[in-house]
Amino acid sequence: MTLKNRIRTMLNKLLPLLVGLALLIFTLGLSLFYIEGQFALLSLSLASFLTFSGTTLLVGLLLLSRSLRNTDANSMQVAQASNRSRWKKVAIVFAMVTGSIVFLGISHYGANSIPIRWDVTAAKQHTLSKNTVDFISSLTTKVELTAFYVGMPPKYLQDLFNEYERLSAGLISTQIIDPIENISFAAKFGNVVSGKERKVIVQSGDVRKDVDFTDELLAEEKLTNTIARASRSPRQVYFLSGHGEYSISNEDNLGLSTFKQLLADNNIHSKALMLGITQSIPADCDVLIIAGPRTELTPQEESLIVDYLKAGGDALFLIEQALVTTADKPLTAEQQRLNPSLNSILNQWGLNVQSDIVVDLANHIGDDVGSPATKNYQKHKAITQGLDYTFYVRPRSIRLLEQRRPTIKVAAITLTTSTQQSWAETNRELDIQFDPGVDTPGPVPISYVVLEQHPEKHNGQNKEVIKPSDTRIIVFTDADFLTNIYINQYSNAQMGLNVVNWLAELDYRTFVSSNKVKVERLDLTSKQKRQIMVILFLLPFFFVIAGGIVWLRLRSIPILPEDA
Repeated sequence: MTLKNRIRTMLNKLLPLLVGLALLIFTLGLSLFYIEGQFALLSLSLASFLTFSGTTLLVGLLLLSRSLRNTDANSMQVAQASNRSRWKKVAIVFAMVTGSIVFLGISHYGANSIPIRWDVTAAKQHTLSKNTVDFISSLTTKVELTAFYVGMPPKYLQDLFNEYERLSAGLISTQIIDPIENISFAAKFGNVVSGKERKVIVQSGDVRKDVDFTDELLAEEKLTNTIARASRSPRQVYFLSGHGEYSISNEDNLGLSTFKQLLADNNIHSKALMLGITQSIPADCDVLIIAGPRTELTPQEESLIVDYLKAGGDALFLIEQALVTTADKPLTAEQQRLNPSLNSILNQWGLNVQSDIVVDLANHIGDDVGSPATKNYQKHKAITQGLDYTFYVRPRSIRLLEQRRPTIKVAAITLTTSTQQSWAETNRELDIQFDPGVDTPGPVPISYVVLEQHPEKHNGQNKEVIKPSDTRIIVFTDADFLTNIYINQYSNAQMGLNVVNWLAELDYRTFVSSNKVKVERLDLTSKQKRQIMVILFLLPFFFVIAGGIVWLRLRSIPILPEDA
């Protein structure tokens, strides 16, 4: 083999290797530039080396190729044919690279533009709950969310804000601010700059509400409740007191402090009302709640409540259990007067609370057959939709009175589940057995809803039509299910909130805070994200292209012609 042929053979073997090495160095240089966000010394050195060595190599190859081709006309013809084949292969490689880039661009655009999401996490950490989605969809006012977070904000917070923005159709805007770096901006909110404090400020119009998440992760329910409080007008409920009722200030097991807080989380404020002192129901009362009075109301108090209801007021009655005993310990006259039924009020709206005990042998909590658990709800969308089980402690049955005004509409809300094994036991001496003709067979209603619409009135002076508010009443024959010890069991809390929500005639769904979920996410810095992008994307992409070149047998294409 002549010297020229040996040179040609060596160049044909070395050239693909040198081109691949140059491409690798070039890819590494670009990767370092992408990771660092600037031309660091190493990336700049690699880029300079690539430019110098590549230029020198190509110029040398061109000169040598020209010299060799001039010495052999036949070799020139072969080289021309080889060049055509080579450029065809280069065109194919270029098309592969271009197609890959176009595919990646379309994929990136689709991932950011198409609203379809698939959350594969066990706790659905990247998906907002249906309640939140429905609420955001019903927003009519603009809401601004401003998070103060010192340092790099966690990824979960950014994801949460992005989802709220995406679902709000432009009504929710979000931003995350470092109060240390933006002291002047933080000062607009009257904040004392703290490196430890983390909060979200929710603004809607002139209303501002703050959510603190310094000691725990920002929960979706807490943020949604705060948006509801900021964007909706508040409601005021009054809890009757002075008769041994369950207290909203009591934080013990038998208190209603948790229920009060849940109402507050949903922009419903609570106050105690001692009607015997005020002698009137406040004008701002949206719902009157009578939570398990132990003693009878005075005739004057009952009259005030009746007048309030007839004028279009709304009320929630939580009647406590009828006392039980054993045959050797009969109830005294005083004991029999405890836990009044309030029938003197309820009879005027077609309901009569019985002095019995509802039992369910098949569906109950623990070993107490007098604490029925049920999912047997009537179709009241605003009250019972989506509820799981609720349970009640020693509830009574409720009967409908045949003699009631034609304007009154009544319907059961909750009934016992079992038909054959539940009934209203009239024997209060713990002798539990069904007596036909005496006891009421199941399913037994333990709560009712009443709606009375009042006729329109006409103003005699300007003939203006006045449409009075309708009267809404809900009666449960148990108050224990909303006390601190039971309210967080099953759907008890959601039932209580739904009931008050319907009575207050609110136009948005109330929310119960769910159990805390441990958010397991990998929060990365920007540089770390770019490093992962290079490892998972850019380098594999380079090797795919290199593999395509090998597949096209680039090394088998003679770059320089050899003598036959």
